[in-house]
Amino acid sequence: MTSLADVVAQLHGWYPPETADSWDAVGLVYGDPAAEVRRVLFAVDPTAAVAAEAAAWGADLLVVHHPLFLKPVHGFAATTPKGRTLATLAGAGCALLTAHTNADKAERGVSEALAQALGLSELEPIVPEPEGELDKLVVFVPAEHADELRAALARAGAGAIGDYDQCTFSLVGEGRFRPLQGANPAVGSVGATEVVDEVRVETVLPRHRRGDVVRAMRAVHPYEEPAYDVLELADPGLTTTGTGRIGTVAPTTLRAFAEAVSAALPATVQGVRVAGDPDRAVRRVALCGGAGDFLLDRVARGDADVYVTSDLRHHPASEFVEAGGPALIDVAHWAAEWTWLPVVEARLRAAMGDTVETRVSTIPTDPWHFRIQGE
Repeated sequence: MTSLADVVAQLHGWYPPETADSWDAVGLVYGDPAAEVRRVLFAVDPTAAVAAEAAAWGADLLVVHHPLFLKPVHGFAATTPKGRTLATLAGAGCALLTAHTNADKAERGVSEALAQALGLSELEPIVPEPEGELDKLVVFVPAEHADELRAALARAGAGAIGDYDQCTFSLVGEGRFRPLQGANPAVGSVGATEVVDEVRVETVLPRHRRGDVVRAMRAVHPYEEPAYDVLELADPGLTTTGTGRIGTVAPTTLRAFAEAVSAALPATVQGVRVAGDPDRAVRRVALCGGAGDFLLDRVARGDADVYVTSDLRHHPASEFVEAGGPALIDVAHWAAEWTWLPVVEARLRAAMGDTVETRVSTIPTDPWHFRIQGE
């Protein structure tokens, strides 16, 4: 059986809630972690229509990008739109999980999915996320206790590197020590020099887990006084996570690239709006899934030929263009972020195998319904 807790742990491993912006509201919104999950639906927005789709399909979990409750509430009665959404999910036994700004920044997250949909390569974050501070633990343990020690370190949060866990390095050697008066040795006797076949076990760990990992190590180590080192590691500056993405496309023009953007995204009433010379050469592309005008100054200082994002306001866009920087392409917020859904859906399906059925919502939740074009 695959539990809700299993699926949540998998998604949080890829899109850690602690990486979300401080104002955000992410994680499990509703559901019993012990409940079984057989069907997972993915959508951008937790609208009433999407909740109804989840209920009709028999989904056990709805994973959305935008929070249902971004601002604090005192209740969620079904007399309100948000309350009706939650009531529909609850009535169908469907849990709800949000991955918002934590999914924006991550590898294989929203901005990266948009970049891949638009054909960008050689991707880098526009604003790199600082790497989490890391330590290395080195501990010496009798060979027959090494496996137990490695398992305890992993349970305490050590040994995770990218998409791998339980990562350790071991080296066989010889430990020597002499217990003194007052010692209570697990091996050897007071006053006699002892030689033991030992294993040097090394593993990395998040610095904020240092205390937990050291305590876990000491709890299972057979020695009264284990020999170990904790080394602080330098940040190599190789992060692939962060806000937005910048990358490269085959040489083209602004008009041709804008047409490719339109073809790559779901159709919306807004379509694709472009500011710049249609014949401008395009090679370097910056982008940000969702509302990205907060990055305009940063993009202006870079080498991008065009910036793709959503929800650009009149004055910031006008001033950006007047300054002679990159061209602008403004796409619908929902369409840009929808590109992440097939990525995370395929990722979860591959991770869970045949135990979980997955699906991307077919309902467009872009808020605009029609447009009247002036002559």
